[in-house]
Amino acid sequence: MTPVFGHGHLRLYLLKLLDESPKHGYELIQALSERFGGTYAPSAGTIYPRLAKLEDEGLVTKTADGRKTVYEITEAGRAELDSRESELTSIENDLTDSVRRLADEVRSGVGEAMKSLRADLASAARQAREATDATSQSYSSWFAFDPTHDSPEPDAKGETRAGDQARPADETPASADASRDASRNEIRDVDIALAEFRQSVRTALRASGARGAVPAGTAAAFARRLDEVRASLLADLGK
Repeated sequence: MTPVFGHGHLRLYLLKLLDESPKHGYELIQALSERFGGTYAPSAGTIYPRLAKLEDEGLVTKTADGRKTVYEITEAGRAELDSRESELTSIENDLTDSVRRLADEVRSGVGEAMKSLRADLASAARQAREATDATSQSYSSWFAFDPTHDSPEPDAKGETRAGDQARPADETPASADASRDASRNEIRDVDIALAEFRQSVRTALRASGARGAVPAGTAAAFARRLDEVRASLLADLGK
């Protein structure tokens, strides 16, 4: 990202914010974020070292307020602001250009992210179609021969002879075919859902990984939840 403040300008701008009112570090970060319309928010590692240097120079003081440290400008700090008033005015004028530039960069980044997302979705759709085609071919081959058409007739009790692989006496060929078709459709839909689920999880993980925001233990928690889903599904299937 393009630098927002020139050399020494952030230090001066912190003095200006503290001249408005005493603030703790997080309030300074929020104030800067608001002035940039949310397009820029400095990290704590950027703010606190500068505050420490301002304190060393006698331009600010700090006091403890519970668990927070509140910073306040000193008379020496106000004197520096007065002596650099023209420079501060220039910084204020540059803020508008900085906000516009950062907004353009954000829009560009979002545009690239959307292109990547569309590519991922297209890939997921292609994988889903391939999975559907493979499943259809597999089940067409599997059911090409139907042993139930050559099953023995039921005996007087309405039961087939032991060892024969036949359908129940009260199941017609049409109902057996309908049942198999429904099962194939369910399996196909599960394959599609699995492909879409896998792609969406990968996309989310990549985006979080790029920000370094994948928490420790994510893999273990994910595996545990998958085990729970698998156990539930197997129970539903009577396995």
